[in-house]
Amino acid sequence: MNKLYIGNLGENVSPMELENLFKDWKISYTGQFLVKTGYAFVDCPDESWAMKAIDTLSGKVELHGKLLEVEHSVPKRQRSRKIQIRNIPPLLQWEVLDSLLAQYGTVENCEQVNTESETAVVNVTYATKEHARQAVEKLNGYQMETSTLKVAYIPDETVPQQSPVQQQPPSQQQNPQANRRGFIPRGQPRQVSPGAARPKQQADIPLRLLVPTQFVGAIIGKEGATIRNITKQTQSKIDIHRKENAGAAEKPITMHSTPEGCSAACRMIMTIMQKEAQDTKFTEEIPLKILAHNNFVGRLIGKEGRNLKKIEQETDSKITISPLQDLTLYNPERTITVKGSVEACCKAEEEIMKKIRESYENDIAAMNLQAHLIPGLNLNALGLFPPSSPGMPPPPLGSTPPTAAPYLPFVQQPESETVHLFIPALAVGAIIGKQGQHIKQLSRFAGASIKIAPAEGPDVKQRMVIITGPPEAQFKAQGRIYGKLKEENFFGPKEEVKLEAHIKVPSFAAGRVIGKGGKTLAQRKIQEILAQVRRQQQQKNVQSGQPQPRRK
Repeated sequence: MNKLYIGNLGENVSPMELENLFKDWKISYTGQFLVKTGYAFVDCPDESWAMKAIDTLSGKVELHGKLLEVEHSVPKRQRSRKIQIRNIPPLLQWEVLDSLLAQYGTVENCEQVNTESETAVVNVTYATKEHARQAVEKLNGYQMETSTLKVAYIPDETVPQQSPVQQQPPSQQQNPQANRRGFIPRGQPRQVSPGAARPKQQADIPLRLLVPTQFVGAIIGKEGATIRNITKQTQSKIDIHRKENAGAAEKPITMHSTPEGCSAACRMIMTIMQKEAQDTKFTEEIPLKILAHNNFVGRLIGKEGRNLKKIEQETDSKITISPLQDLTLYNPERTITVKGSVEACCKAEEEIMKKIRESYENDIAAMNLQAHLIPGLNLNALGLFPPSSPGMPPPPLGSTPPTAAPYLPFVQQPESETVHLFIPALAVGAIIGKQGQHIKQLSRFAGASIKIAPAEGPDVKQRMVIITGPPEAQFKAQGRIYGKLKEENFFGPKEEVKLEAHIKVPSFAAGRVIGKGGKTLAQRKIQEILAQVRRQQQQKNVQSGQPQPRRK
């Protein structure tokens, strides 16, 4: 992918001018510039030089008063299902990018490419060449936040290349009649009609289970043999979150597959746990515990509990759901506990997840309608969907003209803020993780830039974490950092995590924060003291066996 197409050239541009241009910008090339009317081709020594030429020149440098268009030259015969997208905003959330890519077809793979540029680069593989063609047409030049996306094909190296003389500019490749004398292209290629049938996308709601920690080893098996067998037989992707909540009695498992694949994997895991319990003489009953987002639980229960009772009767199981009081700002999931035989639990799982998927599909359909009625509504920011779900479904193909950017949840982004959070110096390694993996994942999850400032001295007890991003991203990042410190036992089991944070506010707003005569801050301090006294009183009552007074 080292051959470049240079477009939007004036009629009188010569090869010498292009050579001088590349030399001025210190871009290496090989061979001669093949100049045609309005466009040209040239080879670069390797992919890095080709990328530098595209990033430096395309849409940024003028020649004879016209902005150059520089992109990879891919003959029509070599166009594959793979494309490369450059100039992606570095803080863009992956969920937003996924929803954008899904508008043009089924994405089989999306991986980030390491580059020296500040913006991100990804290689995307679509299910068909037609899907890739749609994405190239629509996304190339697409305005995302303050960046303009650059999209090009990744050529199929197994197809023999054509000589440069046979190549045509992309606009003419799409319309073979463009070479006819006197022919004038009439607008963009036709899109699929808005009313055209489109295959229904499967709701990607993963099945999440809670399993006792002592059975995790049996589920994984020796050298991972058991879990590999489960994933192979059920065609599913299974993540066992062993490192989450260190010391916890239960560990979450996430399964991505078809509904049938998830149910089959669940059945195999339940069978393994039952066998392990018999082998280890574990006498307690092993229920099936399903994690579900709180937004779906109400409809699962149904009016006066009718839906839940119906599932219990049909599957001969007993189902209970954790109370609302167990929810936290960082964990919006509730635990659905199913008791009964393995067969009964598995049947109940099928019915429960069927209802949850229906609720999810109804939600995104309703929100999709609202999104078109209320421009700029950020559905992903509302927190109405689980983090693992794709959020709002993409609009049908062809429903938006190519000249106008289609509506997407990220059209309006809140302003970026910076918060300085101070953590124990010994906790820096835990936040960064092995080879920086944890802090990268944290940054991607939150959609914020997270950096740890250098130590001010050798014996400092605190280090400063610099978090930059919108308020929602700040909230997510700080919540995860607090949770990580708790997991790694930097604070005691009953000790509340308290960290120092420095937040800059405009000078004109400082008075409102403080309040008249410090009234606002004083009220908050009094509330904290009262809450602390109330907790101490409750602890004393529990220790002495006295009944706790009810709140009126």
